Amino acid sequence: MALVASVSAKWAAFRAFIQRAVALSTPYFSSEDKWKARGMLAAIVALNLALVYMAVVFNDWNRLFYDSLQEKNAAVFWKQLGRFTYLAFGFIVIAVYKFYLTQLLEMRWRAWMTDHYLHKWMSHQAFYQMELARFAPAAHGAHTDNPDQRIQEDINQFTSYTISLSMGLLNSVVTLASFVGILWSLSGAFAFTLGGQDYSIPGFMVWMAVLYCAVGSVITHYIGRKQIPLNFEQQRVEADFRHHMVRAREYSESIALDRGERVVREQMAERFSRVLSNNLALIKAQKGLIWFTSFFGQAAVVFPFVVAAPRFFSGAIQLGQLTQISGAFGQVQGALSWFVDTYSSLASWRATTDRLTSFEESFKAIARTERAQAAINKVANAPQLDTSPLRISLPGGTTLLEHTRLHAQPGDRILLQGPSGSGKSTLFRTLAGIWPYSEGAVALPADSMFLPQRAYFPNGTLRDALAYPALAPQYPDAALQQALRDALLPHLADSLDVVDAWSQKLSGGEQQRLAIARVLLKKPQWLFADEATSALDEAAEAVLYQRMCDLVAEKGGALVSIAHRPGVAAFHNQRWILEPNPQATEAASPGTQAAARFTLSVKPA
Repeated sequence: MALVASVSAKWAAFRAFIQRAVALSTPYFSSEDKWKARGMLAAIVALNLALVYMAVVFNDWNRLFYDSLQEKNAAVFWKQLGRFTYLAFGFIVIAVYKFYLTQLLEMRWRAWMTDHYLHKWMSHQAFYQMELARFAPAAHGAHTDNPDQRIQEDINQFTSYTISLSMGLLNSVVTLASFVGILWSLSGAFAFTLGGQDYSIPGFMVWMAVLYCAVGSVITHYIGRKQIPLNFEQQRVEADFRHHMVRAREYSESIALDRGERVVREQMAERFSRVLSNNLALIKAQKGLIWFTSFFGQAAVVFPFVVAAPRFFSGAIQLGQLTQISGAFGQVQGALSWFVDTYSSLASWRATTDRLTSFEESFKAIARTERAQAAINKVANAPQLDTSPLRISLPGGTTLLEHTRLHAQPGDRILLQGPSGSGKSTLFRTLAGIWPYSEGAVALPADSMFLPQRAYFPNGTLRDALAYPALAPQYPDAALQQALRDALLPHLADSLDVVDAWSQKLSGGEQQRLAIARVLLKKPQWLFADEATSALDEAAEAVLYQRMCDLVAEKGGALVSIAHRPGVAAFHNQRWILEPNPQATEAASPGTQAAARFTLSVKPA
């Protein structure tokens, strides 16, 4: 019973995996590119069938060619040699176009899937929520390691393995159907006596091929099954190692200033040691499998000769028939050994499919969270800022704020203050509608802009970095240059078409001034600034804050700032202060919820 239950569980797991693989594969063949995809797939199938047909023709050619050698029939020999030339040419043409169309289909499929997953990843802040979910995977189920690697590498491997393995399976099935009849008719019957009774097994070579490959497949799976989780883990640790090197490049200046090369190198070495450790385990698993598959393949070369030799030496068959039997057995055995021959590729495909499936599941989890959040956290457009009682938590479940109502109207200049870790930036994220761990309704003017402490600048021209997230052609050069001058960056006004990595080339203060230049260019009505001038000197900070205040006043809006410097307070007429909640220090009784860590009070500036 235990064996039956184990087999049943494995069969159910296999069916579930196939369903996941089909679910990943079918969208492209139902997409807007479906007719080209289906046409290329049909052509590839036809070319695979043509190659099998050529194998059947070559098998018959072997019989005629070697019989002519045994019979020393020169006429037939030269005729078959001439026939070989055009058969070989036809085989080459089919093989070349099979390769070309297969690669073309893989490329188009990968392009479609990459665009599909990039769209999902960059929509509805999924990329942001996946990073947040790392801190609360159990609660939100959207934790996905290295999504960039899944899009760049896993999709490439999935499309390649899916096409090659499926075409290989098709080839094996058709080859088996084509050659099993040939082998059956050539192998004859195996007669033996047992217990005084005469027995005869027709198509003996066919049954031997089936038995040979069945035993080989079982042993292959037993030896090679460890490769599936090892392949999955290898892709993860490789991506972690690569990601850490990218971060070192991104923060090269900070690392150099800190003289942190040794620590970063040790961290890289630690991650690379995980790559090597898992790779060594994978190599050992592959070594064990290669021991068996090599023996299996070599034994298959002589096995048909050993079985058919008695008939050849007795004169029942000629050399040509012997070679034809060997060729047919090889084709049947090769078809039945598809699982043995492709096990390593199957293990890699299984790992890649599982990673993409979990990636897809993370999007579904985010969508479920977003729908649930939309029911309790509505964001609407309004002429002023108003919220219902807000409850804001951290990813781990700790409550920062609760029962907090906010109100701001045009003309307000509000300074949000509080100790580090009190949730000032998290409150801004909630107002912006991107923080998933919050409850309550937010009404916010549509023409609002959030200015983070560290803005994002895409690599490329300066005009693109300045206009982001809008397209640079929307703004004339004069407006872009004036925004740079107003943001105290006159030395960059003539560099709009210079291409560079602006996040690395510009100093911290210059990056904050470039972010403020965006504000002066886009002219929002309401502005939310999070430590937007922390890297500036006091004189530059005063000038730029005055210009931002003048801008929102001219537009009839308001300014809400997070800042610690006393000089910034002069530009505000109201303060929102986050203060530690004394009740939060008291342990909550069993079955009750802990109090929020902070409370918000409103005071004049």
